[in-house]
Amino acid sequence: MEDTLSGRLEGHSHILDKRVYYSDTDAGGVVYHSRYIDMAEHARSELIRLLGGEQHRLLKDEGIGFVVRSLTANYHRPAFLDDTLFIRTTLKKCETFTLVFLQEICRKDEVLCDISLKAGCVSLTTGRPTAMPGEWRDVIREKMLPG
Repeated sequence: MEDTLSGRLEGHSHILDKRVYYSDTDAGGVVYHSRYIDMAEHARSELIRLLGGEQHRLLKDEGIGFVVRSLTANYHRPAFLDDTLFIRTTLKKCETFTLVFLQEICRKDEVLCDISLKAGCVSLTTGRPTAMPGEWRDVIREKMLPG
């Protein structure tokens, strides 16, 4: 896969580059803690897009969406206005109803924040867990899980 707006695959990880903008920061130029969670969300969405997933089609045609079940964020160092960052997303598990991700927001070789997240596939009509479409699971497992 080539570099695009959706990032790139490196081995079994997805990499999305990100610049820190003024809107990401407080008056002192330090990135707000919640913006790391936004960055991670964008990276997961771009990963799905890069793998050929069309989330809008899943929502519209099948009435299925992904929701965050749990999230843990560990903040190690701050990011600042105009920093160039990257988000590394690694899939830890791909099950019938859930995906488990480890994400790191980095500046060069320094991890600024790591996020562990469990996302579930749910029916938008019932709000109940539902199986992820098999073709999605197959592509995600093939591209993101080692051997």
